[in-house]
Amino acid sequence: MLEISSTALHRIIAAAHADGAREVCGLLFGDHTRIAWAEPCANVADDPARTFEIDPAAHFAALRAERAGGAKLIGYWHSHPSGDVRPSATDVAMAAADGKLWLITAGSAIGVWRAEGGDAHHRFVAVPYRIAAAT
Repeated sequence: MLEISSTALHRIIAAAHADGAREVCGLLFGDHTRIAWAEPCANVADDPARTFEIDPAAHFAALRAERAGGAKLIGYWHSHPSGDVRPSATDVAMAAADGKLWLITAGSAIGVWRAEGGDAHHRFVAVPYRIAAAT
């Protein structure tokens, strides 16, 4: 079962509440058993009220830092102001089947998904999780 640091989850939900009318987004760091940290990033999408695009500069910086021995990038997070924590059709179309986690928040609810192979209707697999104390 995946653990989510309560600190990481608090950062995600606080960012989503701060701009509830737009999708907010960011990066997830940790390993295959734990989301240890969540970093908010700018949403550079053309229509941030309906979709998200993580700032490519932030994404590339995280990948460079990981290659240099920094925190491992394990996935992405974003909010759904619509109130649904399931991946949208746009999410399915955007997702690479790379095994990365996608955490989606709507209000204070969350869903965690893994982007895997398969056709567009089966791109995401739900990931069971529990909230863990920050360490």
